[in-house]
Order: sequence, then structure tokens, then C-alpha cells
Amino acid sequence: MRLSGMSSQSGSKLVIYAALVGNFLIAVTKFVAAFFTGSSAMISEGIHSLVDTGNEILLLYGLNRAARRPDEGHPFGYGREVYFWTFIVAVLVFALGGGFSIYEGVQHLSDGGPMTDPTVNYIVLAVSFLFEVVSWTVALREFNRQKGALGYFAAMRRSKDPTTFTVLLEDSVALLGLVTAFVGIFIAHQMESHVPDAIASIIIGLLLTATAAFLARESKALLVGEQALPEVVADIAGAAREDATVRAVNGVITAQVGPSTVVALVSADFQPQLTTHDIEAGIERIEDRIRATHPDVTSVFIRPQTPGHWQEDVPHLAEGNGEDEQSG
Repeated sequence: MRLSGMSSQSGSKLVIYAALVGNFLIAVTKFVAAFFTGSSAMISEGIHSLVDTGNEILLLYGLNRAARRPDEGHPFGYGREVYFWTFIVAVLVFALGGGFSIYEGVQHLSDGGPMTDPTVNYIVLAVSFLFEVVSWTVALREFNRQKGALGYFAAMRRSKDPTTFTVLLEDSVALLGLVTAFVGIFIAHQMESHVPDAIASIIIGLLLTATAAFLARESKALLVGEQALPEVVADIAGAAREDATVRAVNGVITAQVGPSTVVALVSADFQPQLTTHDIEAGIERIEDRIRATHPDVTSVFIRPQTPGHWQEDVPHLAEGNGEDEQSG
């Protein structure tokens, strides 16, 4: 199952728009409830939803920026804009969502007062849960369409498009946060103590912090630069090896420069008796074969090269690579 470029931009935007509308409405209702009841957990939940609303706006901005066509300054396009803004989202979830929630909970532990009638909180939590379930369902369906037979965690780790699984994670943590807030408010009301409510706020903050750490790690790896998925690399090598002009494929170097943009360099040892025209014709056939199988491979550079020269140029990649490709 290919995961590079697996999600269409329209699918990603649908997920983000659904989350954006839901989180904005939820944030407003949570803050209103917190104002009337003084619940620390509800304030944390309001901050959480407000941060998620801002995150969806940033993800949409990143998608629009990434969709720009390549130009002289960026010949491979702007696909990594998505990775940059996803990383910013992770930072915001950590600093604004997790940090503020933990701070609010700690403050409430020391100087919190008794909670008033929590009925409003329960109503808001129930309505928020319904909104979140709708948004979460949209994100889950899109991600299931993308991931194929892979498990959820494996698909997130392998995905080259972080927008959909970012929203899915945010919505999943939001649902956990709502359950945590409900338990904290319920126990606080039964015990007539502010402590369970404050502890719930801290737990929500820790959930957000853990989510932010995962998102930051995955976004950083994509932003710094990752190779395309192994099956894509293997298909590129196979397409080159199938051409009659190629004696051996020394190796393939790829770079994922966007959710649906891969740049590939193929080092190939061509038959010695060929003319320049024959080699050029062979390169064109290889490029067409690669793009027919993987449209995400937008730029292919095929370098006629002996195995010895390949090993000199990239000794850190050449060991074992050429042998694998030739024996395949």
C-alpha cells in the first residue's frame, strides 16, 4: 500500500474544515460554561478547542502554500510547507494547549474554590462530545481510506502527508479530554472539592503534551528530509533495470519534498556499445515508466555511471545498494 501522496488535497481539506467548524463552536460553548461554573477542567478544555481551531487554520494555510507551482526559486515546488506548518501546530499544541492546561490545573489546586452547579458543564460536555465525534468520524474515514491494511500507528509513522493524521490525533485526544473533564467535574461535585477538577485539567495538559511530542517528531523527520517509501524506491530501481539499455542499477536516491512530491536520482550502468542517442532514448523510457507507476515522482534524474564511480560518489549509500539492485 503506497502512503506517499495517498491523500488527495480535497480529502485533507474536508477533514480540516470539519474539524475547524466543530472546534470553534465547541470552544465558544466551553468558555461560556467555564465562565458560569468556574471549572478549571472546562477552562482547559476551552483552551484546547481554541488551540485546535487555530491549528486547523494553519494546516489549511500550509496546504494552500504547498499547492503552489514550482518556480525558479523552488524548482521542486513548495510541498514541504505542509511539514513546516504541521510542526508549528505541534509546537502550539505543546505550548498553548498542554502548557496552559497544566498551568491552569496547578493554579486551581492552590487557590481553587468550590464548584457551582455543574449542570451547564455536563450539557456542554455532551454537546461537545457529539461535535467531536462527527469531526473524528470524518477524519477516521479519510485516514482509513489512506492507510489500507496497515495498522494505525504504522500508517502514521509511514505517512508522508501529516495533515489527516494530525486532525485525527487532535480529535482523539479531544474526546479523551472530554471524558477526563467529565470525570473530574463529576468527582469534584460529589466530593465538594476543587482538587479532582484541577487534576483533570493537569491530565488533559499531559495528554496534549504527549500528542504534541509525537507530532513534532514526525513533522521534524519529514521537514528535515526523508527518503521515499521503500516500495517506491524499489519500483524506481525496477523500472530502470527493465530497460534493455541498462546493464545494472547501481543505486537510487530519493527525497520526499512534499506529501505528493518525490525527487529521484538513479545511478545506472548502461550497455557499453550504446550511442548517446540510444542512452537518451532509454532514459526517456525509464522516466515514462516510473511516472506511469508513481505520478508522485515528479522529477527523475538518471545518471549514466559505472559501479566504481557510484561507490566513490556516495560511499555511505553504495555499500550493498548496488549489489541488491543488480541481484533483484
